[in-house]
Order: sequence, then C-alpha cells, then structure tokens
Amino acid sequence: MSLTKRLIARLDIKAPHLVKGVQLEGLRKLGNPHDFAIRYYEQGIDELLYIDIVASLYERNSIIDLVREHTRDVYVPITVGGGIRSFADARNVLLAGGDKIAINTAALKNSVIFREVSEQFGSQSVVAHIEAKSISPNKWEAYYDNGREKSGRDVLEWAQEAVFMGAGEILLTSVDKEGSAKGIDIMLLKTMAEKIHVPIIVSGGVGKIQDIEAAFDNGADAVACAHIFHYNLHAIQDVKKHLFSSGFHVRYS
Repeated sequence: MSLTKRLIARLDIKAPHLVKGVQLEGLRKLGNPHDFAIRYYEQGIDELLYIDIVASLYERNSIIDLVREHTRDVYVPITVGGGIRSFADARNVLLAGGDKIAINTAALKNSVIFREVSEQFGSQSVVAHIEAKSISPNKWEAYYDNGREKSGRDVLEWAQEAVFMGAGEILLTSVDKEGSAKGIDIMLLKTMAEKIHVPIIVSGGVGKIQDIEAAFDNGADAVACAHIFHYNLHAIQDVKKHLFSSGFHVRYS
C-alpha cells in the first residue's frame, strides 16, 4: 500500500452536467464538470474520479468524449466508472486518457472482467467499485446501478473475490452515508481494511476535514470527496495543509 495518502475529487456525471445527490438520489445540477476539474487540478488535487451515474441504467457510455477532452487540460491520474460493461469499454476509456477503470455492475454479473483488464493493462488500472449498504450490524450488501439495485452479495466476500480476480484497488462507497456530509462509515471501512490488502479509496459522507482524518486513521489510502469541494467548503490546499500539519503524509507544497 502507498504510504502517501491521496485526496481525490469525485465528479458524478449525468451528461453533460456535474451532479450531486444524497444516497445517490435526488440529483442537483452543479454545472460544467470541465470547469470543476480544472479548478481542482489547479488547487492541487491528487486524482480525479469520474462516475457516469446513469450509464449502467441506460446501457450506454457517454463519458469517453468528456474524458478525452479533460485529459488535454488536466494532468493528474483519472479514474473512470459507469457503463464499463466489457473489456472493449475498458480499453476505450484507457485509450481516451483514463488511467484507471472503476467497474461495479458488469463485474457483479461476471467478475472475469477484472481478470481480462488486469492481464492486459495491469492490476493497477483496475478498480472494484463497491457500493455498500448496511443490512444489519456489521453486515453490508453490495449494490449496483448507482445504488439502485441489490446484488445479494456480501460486501466483504465480494471485495475478496474482486481482488482475487485482479482488482488492484477498491473504491468503497457507502450508499447510506453518500451525500450526507455527516461522516464516513467507519465500521465499514475498518472491517474492509482488515480483510483487504490492496489500497482502499473511501467515498461517501465527508463533510469536514476531520472526516478525512478519520478515514486515513482507519485504513483508507485515499478519500474521494465531492460535497466539501463542490460547495467550496474547503479549498484543496487548505485541506492538505491541515493534513500535513496533523502528521499525514500527503503531497503538499
């Protein structure tokens, strides 16, 4: 696992708009995602995460042109998810300039896609996007189609299978916490970190800098934030300065 903790800006896309919701629902249009991406890049974000939130629902992939455009102006690693249904889709995203592929729905239907992509492009390019929803104390079910559909799969068992099949990183989104700005699901993260030995990106619930600190203290290698950046609650360099001053190894100058 990387010793350097990463700060990631999450951009949920409902083409052509950047949107934000609560528990992945009730979407609000925020503007042109390109403008936000440029701002975050200039402020020193470590990575960008693009999720096409309706691609799987409508069985389309409309984000590739957006990624191609953004990579002309943004020079940090970009992870792309939503609508990756096949090896060909994954390849097209990487050819468009994406650095990593986040796969959820297609992998739950056939996890061999992780192996196909990792064998061709390396496991570092394959991210298992796991949307977790609590179903009882210390037990979570994996969801798909942007948190709309139940898979029947236990989150921890699914994560272990995903890593075995070639995923080099886990993007762990708490459906319960997403958009709440009331803190991450610490128990979910801790339990996952105890079972999984690849980097974990945690997403969902970050509303203040202390939530990011809690994520790093409990096993996250990276934190994907939307709310605090989209609504200008904190500038990225201010967050990094605070984290650096608190003893976290982050890229800060």
